[in-house]
Amino acid sequence: MTDDAPAEGLLEVLARRHLTTDAARPEKVDRWHARGRRTARENIADLVDAGSFVEYGRFVTAAQEARRELAELVVEAPADGIVGGTATVGGLPCAVLSYDYLVMAGTQGMRGHRKSDRLIELAGRLRLPTVFFTEGGGGRPGDVDLPLVSALDVGSFALWGELEGVVPRIAVVSGRCFAGNAVIAGCADLRIATPDANLGMAGPAMIAGGGLGHVAAEEIGPVEDQSANGVLDVVVEDEAQAVATARYVLELVQVPVLPGATAALRPALRDALPDNDREAFDVRPVIEELADDDTVLFLREAYAPELVTAFARIGGRAVGIVANDSRHIGGAITADASTKAADFLGLCERWGLPVVSLVDTPGFMVGPEAERTGLVRESARMVNAGARLTVPLVGVVLRRGYGLGAQAMLGGSTHRPLLTIAWPGAHLGPMGLEGAVRLSMARDLEDMPEDEREAAVADHTARLREHAKALNAARVFEIDDVVDPAETPVLVAATLRAAAGS
Repeated sequence: MTDDAPAEGLLEVLARRHLTTDAARPEKVDRWHARGRRTARENIADLVDAGSFVEYGRFVTAAQEARRELAELVVEAPADGIVGGTATVGGLPCAVLSYDYLVMAGTQGMRGHRKSDRLIELAGRLRLPTVFFTEGGGGRPGDVDLPLVSALDVGSFALWGELEGVVPRIAVVSGRCFAGNAVIAGCADLRIATPDANLGMAGPAMIAGGGLGHVAAEEIGPVEDQSANGVLDVVVEDEAQAVATARYVLELVQVPVLPGATAALRPALRDALPDNDREAFDVRPVIEELADDDTVLFLREAYAPELVTAFARIGGRAVGIVANDSRHIGGAITADASTKAADFLGLCERWGLPVVSLVDTPGFMVGPEAERTGLVRESARMVNAGARLTVPLVGVVLRRGYGLGAQAMLGGSTHRPLLTIAWPGAHLGPMGLEGAVRLSMARDLEDMPEDEREAAVADHTARLREHAKALNAARVFEIDDVVDPAETPVLVAATLRAAAGS
């Protein structure tokens, strides 16, 4: 064999390889592009470093030779509708898989499951962070070459679930993602979605088959629903931004510290809070000012907005940030906020990310309606998640740190974080100050003339505010320091550097 005259076997391999590419199906690709979409191979190519993708199972075809010609399957079902392999992203190793919607609507074939089994097992063995593009219609009923009854012995779901805490798993959801494909997305640690995504445990055919009527795919789990209920972590503009977000998260979890980066004083933090300490404010600009420029990624923004969660870097160090947002029910911690916090703290623990907690809360939400939401159970999940953290935790009391809710934000105690600091205007107490006055003086207030009660409450609340000042809490060493807000990022970075030993 010479370079000019390849052997017949090589010619066949190269011809078959060509049939697995987008170039072999131009009409399908053109129609897909006309819908503003990118192919599976285009998304993978955009994600990974050029020339780094090592593909597995490209020549696999759908298990349908008993009812279709092999030549047809080679052309119409390349790679059995799932493209996957190993690669690098920014020079760092990872695994990547993508269902191919241009092959039988991205359904999960039996041979495709064998491929995903193989790659998921390999990702665990090699400790490879994994990105999975999950668009598709779920299990495929038309594979007849294999002896099947239930197909419930498929291993992909269990293997994928076993990777929790072993490697970071990122799912990218666009278009229709139903049934088994949705389970793959749901089991991931982080879900990134485009606005056109529909994510559901069953698609239209299965719903109709269950006697539940005929519904359009667009009615099932649209982004606005799945964002509000907390299923989706990040919603982006399009597939290009989804890939960029996945790339950022991969770097965040694989490069704990960016070389040469340092934290600096941020004087703008001195004016970050309203002068009126009863005025609600958006905490997200505070987070963006605290973090290194252009490094903040907010998560689950539409779900439990009273609690903000985000990834960022501070002094080049990757961190998770949790913060109360007083614009929503005063920043009180609800059952949903507790769930959101517990999930996020668990994710930071699995991914080895230090946590920075920005506290401005009156405590847990109270009242009969709040209890009907399962608050006791979910708030306990939050407390447990914070108490179990082995990654570094740093607490910053921005304004109000009251009650059990403030303790939960700090891992269970002001002495639980490696460092607990407060800003000068902060107050700390076992409960909201006015409420504490009304509770402790209930009998005295009853005996007062009505026109004197509110004046008495105001007077005693003012005295209690003086007692609850952060400086007073620091005087009795309930917290570690009261600081200039501008130096917060420097102190956080120094503490995390000490915790890491570098």
